Amino acid sequence: MKVRDLMTNEVITLKAKHTLQDAAKLMLDLNVGVIPVAEEGDKLRGIITDRDIVVRAVSKGADITKAKINDYMSPKLVSINPSESAEEAAKLMAEHQIRRLPVVEEGHMVGIISIGDLSVVDIHENEAAFALHDISTPARPQL
Repeated sequence: MKVRDLMTNEVITLKAKHTLQDAAKLMLDLNVGVIPVAEEGDKLRGIITDRDIVVRAVSKGADITKAKINDYMSPKLVSINPSESAEEAAKLMAEHQIRRLPVVEEGHMVGIISIGDLSVVDIHENEAAFALHDISTPARPQL
C-alpha cells in the first residue's frame, strides 16, 4: 500500500512567526500533538510538537504568548513522498524515532502520515509494530 492511500490529506499549518500559544491552542482544537510549519502556503519549513513546546520552551521559562514557533520548532525534517510504500514509512519512523512523517511532493506538503495510519494496514512482517517499538525505545539520558 502507498503512503498516498493512508495519509491525512487536509493538514492545517502555522507560520514560523506564530506564537507557541497559537500552536498549543491549535493542537488542543484539533486534538493533535504536532503542527507542520509552512510558508507560502504549503512549503514545509519545520514541525512544532507538544514536546517541543514543553521541553524546549516552557521548561526554560519562555513566555508562550510571545515566543515564536520559529525559535522552538524542529527544523530538521524527515519526510516521505506519497508514492513510497507503507513499509518505507514505517522504516523511516523507526529509524528516526518519530511517530509522524510529513508527506512532501515536489517541495510541497501534501499530507501527513502517522504510526496510527500504518497500524490499520497489513504491511510486511508487521512493520508498524516494529516501528512503534523502535520509536518508543527511549534514548539513554546523558549524564
